[in-house]
Parts: sequence; C-alpha cells; structure tokens
Amino acid sequence: MIPQPDAQTWFGPSLLEPGIEQAENPQEFERLWRGFMTARVMLGLVLLLLQSIIYALGSSKDTTLTLICTGYFVAALSVRLMASPRQLGKTFDAQSFSTIGVDILAFAALQVAQGSSINYAPLFALPVLMASILGSLLLAMGAAAGVTLLLFGYAAWMSIQVPGDTTSHFLQAALTGAGCFVISFLANQTATRLANVELRAQRSQLAARVQSLVNELVIESLTEGVLVVDQRGTVRAANPAARLLLGTQRALRANSFDLASLIGWQGLVDMMRLSFSKRDPQQADVTIHHSGQGPRRVRVRTQLTATQDGGSESLCVMFLQDQREMEARMRTEKLASMGRMSAAVAHEIRNPLAAIAQANALLDEDLSDPRHKQLTQMVQQNAKRLERIVEEVLDIARVQHGGNPTASSALILNGVVERICRDWQSQTESEHLLRINLLPRNVEVRFEAEHLRRILLNLLDNARRYASHHVDAIQVSVGTSAMGQGALSVWSDGQPMEQSVERHLFEPFFSSESRSSGLGLYICRELCEGHGASIAYCRTQRNVRGTSIEGNEFLVTFQTNPSQNRIDLASDNIPVTPWLQTHR
Repeated sequence: MIPQPDAQTWFGPSLLEPGIEQAENPQEFERLWRGFMTARVMLGLVLLLLQSIIYALGSSKDTTLTLICTGYFVAALSVRLMASPRQLGKTFDAQSFSTIGVDILAFAALQVAQGSSINYAPLFALPVLMASILGSLLLAMGAAAGVTLLLFGYAAWMSIQVPGDTTSHFLQAALTGAGCFVISFLANQTATRLANVELRAQRSQLAARVQSLVNELVIESLTEGVLVVDQRGTVRAANPAARLLLGTQRALRANSFDLASLIGWQGLVDMMRLSFSKRDPQQADVTIHHSGQGPRRVRVRTQLTATQDGGSESLCVMFLQDQREMEARMRTEKLASMGRMSAAVAHEIRNPLAAIAQANALLDEDLSDPRHKQLTQMVQQNAKRLERIVEEVLDIARVQHGGNPTASSALILNGVVERICRDWQSQTESEHLLRINLLPRNVEVRFEAEHLRRILLNLLDNARRYASHHVDAIQVSVGTSAMGQGALSVWSDGQPMEQSVERHLFEPFFSSESRSSGLGLYICRELCEGHGASIAYCRTQRNVRGTSIEGNEFLVTFQTNPSQNRIDLASDNIPVTPWLQTHR
C-alpha cells in the first residue's frame, strides 16, 4: 500500500513541492533511456553478426539482409553516442522516428527480405516496449498499431506471392498484433505505476527528513529537558536542557551514558524502572544531587514509546522541568496579579494621600518650633514619595490603553529633546554632566511631547544615579537608525549591569534599589510601544574627553513621519555606528 505522508506528517506535498506527482526524475529517465539505446546497439550487433555468419557459411548469397542489419547497427550506435536523453512526445516526431520508427522499419524490412525460415516478428517487441516506457500511452498504442498494420501487409503480400492457405499468415499477424497491444498497454501502466510509487517514496522521504530536522530543532530549543532511556538505563538521546539539569561533564559531552552510573541520578532511575514495570506514564518530583553543588528539584514526567509489531524495544521518554523555573513563572503571575491589585489600591489611596498632604501643609504654617517643622517636612517628603509611586502605578493602566500609534502628533525631535534636556540640567544642576548631540537637520517623528518628556526624564534620572560626576558623563544624542528612523540615545559611563538585572530590566516592579518602585523603565517601554516605537539597552563605547569609554546606552527608535524627506538621509554625511547615525 502506498504511504500517504501528507496525512501522517505536517509536511505534505502542499508544503514541500506542489505538483510533485507530475514531477520527473531526470536521473531515472536517463538511466532507462541509455538502457534502451544500449539494447538497440547490442541487438543490431547481434543481427549483423548473425547475417555475416549466414553469408560466410554460404547459406545465403543475398547481401540485402546484411546491408539492412549494418544500417540498423550504424543508426542505433549514432543515436546512442550522439543523442541526449529526452522524453518522447505523445505523437511521432523526429526523435520518435529516429528510434521507434527506425526499429519498426528495419525489422519490417528484415521480415520481408528474409531468405530463410527465420521469423523476425518477435523483434517488434523492442520498439513497442520503448514507446510504452519512454513515451505516453498514445505513442505506445500508435507503435503497436503500426506494427500490426505492417504484419497484416506482410501477410497479404505473402498470400499473393504464395497462393494457397493464407489463413496461417493472417492468424500469425493478428496474434502478434494483439500481443503488441497487450504489451504496450501493460508496460505503460506498469511504468506509470512504478514512477508514481517512486515519486511518492521520494516525497515520503523528503517529508520525513524535513520533519526530522524540525523535530530536532524543536527538541533542541525546548527549555524543558528531554531524555530518551532504554530498559538498561542507557540514555540514547538528551537535549541541551536535560544535560544542563543533570549537571555533569559526562552528561554534557557524551552522546550516550548510563543513567545509573551516578548516585545523584537514582531518582530518575527509579522513575524509569517504575514506568517500564507498570507500562504506564508516571509523574513525580525528583531531587538531583550534583557533586559540589546543591540539590536541584525537578518535575519528571515519563512516557513509553509504542513498539512496532512487538519486535522493537520500547523506550522511556522523560520530560524534566526545573522547579525553580516553575516557581519563577508563578512569581511572575503573582506579580502581575499584584500589579492589577496595586492599581486599584493606588486609585483609592490618592484622595486620602492628598488630604494628608494638605493637612500637613496647613499644620506647617502654624508651627514655629524647628523640631516640629522637621517632622512636617518628613511627612511632606514621604507624602510626595507616595504620590509619585501612586502615579507610577496608575500610569501602567494608562499606557496599556494607548491609542493608535498613527494618531500620535508629529514633533521635531531636535527641539523637543534639547528643551527637555535644558530643563533637566537647570533643575538638577547637572550642566557639566550632560552633553547634547543633535543633528544639523530636523528629524520629524510620531510621538506625544509629554510622553517623550517622561521617557527622557526617567532615562536621565537613571543615568545620573549610576554615572560618574565627570564632565560629559551623560550624553544624549539625536540621529537616525540604519533604516532611516528617528532615534534617541541616552548614554552614561556607569558600570555594567549584572546579568540578573539586565534580564529583567523592563519588567514591572523590578528594581535593584529598595527605594524604587521598579516601574520607571517598564512605563518607558509601554509608552514607546503605544506610539509604535521601541526601546533597547546595550553596552557601547563613546568618545569622552578624547578617550573611548564603555557605558550603558538606552536607545529609543521612533516611528518616522511618512512625510519625512528621505533624500536628506542620503545627502547628509553622517557617521554611522552600529546603533545610531548621529552628528558629533
């Protein structure tokens, strides 16, 4: 039965090669073509040798048969050496005549010119087979019909030459013609069937190969560990996540290893044996012990592979999931729930907090004792801090319900950035810290000016918190990205972040400082995405006071206004860096 790969795999003919059913195999056809041409040459050589021997023995003095065999041998050899393999057409053409036509005429001439009792009619099977296998069914039937007509013509000619009982001649012609038709039909159907089977086998092989590659890629990319273990406890295969969970050099490097070789893996061995003994899937929490490291808790699920006709060995597939990742995912979900609850609580806190701040301000007006004044100032400072936290929490809900990015107003990036930076310098007294790099031409982007102010102020405050106090320790640059989009860069010469901090940099409620709410960068990202922009972090080098210094860079890439003149991008001689094109 022919397999149906498109019904059993993801990759059927529609995903691999449409129309593969009608495709041809050039190598297979070339092999068949050369085989038939070689058979014609060998047959011509045998006929030529046979007639030469008959002539040499004196059985026949007529050289006609020898000349016919010589011509046929030369024609067959010429086609074999000079012609190139090509599919025969549906009807007789030049190529069909040079092969099938020459064979039929040559064998017919031999049959007519024979001077002995040799019957050349069986030779007609060669051109009929050639037309059936190398050509279409119509061409095969045409060749069989031509051979039949020639045989009937020969029978009529023999009845004229030798009067008497002509029934045998016509009966032999009829039987031979019928045999040619049967051979042509069966050979064509068999060849077509075999070609379809081969093409389907190639399609199945291609589908299996593609699916195997995809399966390997998916398994290699899984964060969940996968082990394939046999009944002897030998690990046949393991993806990178499983090898990292096992945590030994043998597991990391060896292609296969014994799961029972280490005591720390005994829990996995017990799960494997339990699965084979009960022949059912198992699930349990197992502790893996590593030498020199602490224990690691993993959630283990097992599945047994199905056996084929009871002959092959069943394998145990073990799925390992690190409990720490599961707990981290649960913490993330809890934080998201807490964030929604915090937004509701913050909304309720605003009015009481405003009343406290107002009452504290009225109380401060009536106090004259410095110690009492100090207490009211502490209340005022903490009330402002609470108010800022409340606003940040409420901003999460605001930025998540942003409008259409295309509806944002257009603004000139140079002027807005310079105005915000000058205000920040005067408020924080950081004129010597900040250096502003602007393009000599205007860059128009789609963004709300107030939202850009909040993003830039947040990035500047973070940069000031971690940067040194040297001149030009913070640099704000306006430029264009490699795709011609407006870009804003905030760079500082601070120390590199820890990987644990960088990995969660834009997550809500995450901060490396205890006095921070951890919402600043998250709100910046939400504001950027709400306007079709993006924000990213990287470590880059900048020229500061003639020295190349590595620092932290936050890059905001804007949605460029469609009316932006693109000719200016090519005409300005602006230096290019991997992240930003800017004029310094």
